[in-house]
Amino acid sequence: MYKSIFRPVLFWFSPESVHHFVVNSLKFLFRIPGAERIINKLTQVNDPRLEKEVFGLKFKNPVGIAAGFDKQAELYNELSNFGFGFIEIGTVTPKGQPGNLKPRLFRLPPDKALINRMGFNNGGVNNAVKNLKKRKTNVVIGGNIGKNTLTPNSEAINDYVLCFEELFDFVDYFVVNVSCPNITDLHELQDQDNLVKILGKIQEINHTKIQPKPVLLKVSPDLNNKQLDEVIEIVRLTRIDGVVATNTTISRQNLQTDDARIKEIANGGLSGKPISDRSTEVIRYLAEKSGKAFPIIGVGGIFTPEDAIEKLNAGADLVQVYTGFIYEGPFIAKKINKALIKKQ
Repeated sequence: MYKSIFRPVLFWFSPESVHHFVVNSLKFLFRIPGAERIINKLTQVNDPRLEKEVFGLKFKNPVGIAAGFDKQAELYNELSNFGFGFIEIGTVTPKGQPGNLKPRLFRLPPDKALINRMGFNNGGVNNAVKNLKKRKTNVVIGGNIGKNTLTPNSEAINDYVLCFEELFDFVDYFVVNVSCPNITDLHELQDQDNLVKILGKIQEINHTKIQPKPVLLKVSPDLNNKQLDEVIEIVRLTRIDGVVATNTTISRQNLQTDDARIKEIANGGLSGKPISDRSTEVIRYLAEKSGKAFPIIGVGGIFTPEDAIEKLNAGADLVQVYTGFIYEGPFIAKKINKALIKKQ
């Protein structure tokens, strides 16, 4: 019903307008008495065979929703009712910022893809904390953190540290995001020396806490093998807990969408089906080259149970959806989880 009725109607409107409509609709829906119970019955798969323990956290199932959908930490309670084992909020920056100029989010239906250049639009870390204080769900919550656009790279470490400190008591794990292609010069922070400084400082603070939180690094699909080797070395040097593979790509190869439309959209990060194979390649390389030395959250082009299983077989411990959630609808986690049970 979602793909035959609701999605065609929603796709008549701009992606960002639809996103705001969905956010407001879900907030309204879950205020209706009995709605939460009905949604849970339709979308949840509760089975102990799905439970996983990864980087010291217990997940009721391995299917999560990636950062970007709930940037403001305003919808995680509602999203937790759609069968996800974990939800990653953000990217959160120290100060609120509007992001890049609109339009900045584009659908590519022939490719089952999105291009976005949102630019870390969010209400800032204090706003995220305010929303996280309203937490009702026991689903694992991750915090994806970044730097403000106007913060020079030479001072970026301060932004990451501030977000880490402020969010520490309110999220279960952290993801350091230096791989988003929509922040000017952010890619420079993927340099090994910069990353060791940033992650090393966060870990230094982390280990002063009574109960340190897992810290992960989100990597780009556009890294070459030498750079992926550096990622493995960075994980070893900083002793972070894992990697999220992968972010969106700047590549535009092998798209079905008309070239003129792609040129019209111009820059931005591509997500969805076109990135699926490359994401899996990165996961497999990191897992095999490191000897599975650290956990990996696999994300990129997951639309079907088969896509998720492919990521898990390549070496991912958990998987996340984002674009697939938009194209496939609210039962995507249920479908994947049922297939995972059947596969056992």
